[in-house]
Amino acid sequence: MKHKGVFFEAVETTIPVMLGYLFVGIAFGMLFQEKGYNFLWAAAMSVFVYAGSMQFIGINFFVPGVSLVEVALMTLLVNVRHIFYGLSMIEPFSHMGRKKPYMIFSLTDETYSLLVNIKNEEGHADKLMFLISFLDQCYWIIGSILGSLIGSMLPFDTTGIDFALIALFVVIFTEQWLSCSDHRPALCGTACGLLSLVVFGAENMVIPSMILIVLVLMAMKKKAGDAS
Repeated sequence: MKHKGVFFEAVETTIPVMLGYLFVGIAFGMLFQEKGYNFLWAAAMSVFVYAGSMQFIGINFFVPGVSLVEVALMTLLVNVRHIFYGLSMIEPFSHMGRKKPYMIFSLTDETYSLLVNIKNEEGHADKLMFLISFLDQCYWIIGSILGSLIGSMLPFDTTGIDFALIALFVVIFTEQWLSCSDHRPALCGTACGLLSLVVFGAENMVIPSMILIVLVLMAMKKKAGDAS
């Protein structure tokens, strides 16, 4: 019964991501199908790549003339923020054993936003984190398959459908804002992002903004430690 309880806790925790991933996954599946790939390809990409926004960009890589070097560089630039996610999860993942490689692989933006709120002192924390990560990927896979099937049966103009990913980020940010009493990290991230956008431009803002956010948060943590 305890394992059953952890599973339902994971389901309840992931409901906001489920609602987002199903619809965003559908958007991805439809765009992928429009390029001529059926639901099996959409499912395989969501199983083995599972990179959210990078999957939307990756749709355009399935054309002649795109080298592996270009793919690797673009992937690094788009997902460089995961370096910072990983650094903050070293301790929580250190006790995951054989599940650790999967936890690293499945650490998306939305999954990360859920995992950081799990307290390690909970006796079932490891199981809960694994189930959250696994369920989130299942939602994305199901959405991808549904989107591909829907796109093959009901073809229509998909212009602008990739905006669903941005909408998901907004929803997750709002949910985190409402669930947390301390809004300083969120305000810090927003301010650093806007500053980097102004200084470096939309094409080059990701790395500078992430570095700036880390430095500011470290300074805030140090100040809080000194005050205590």
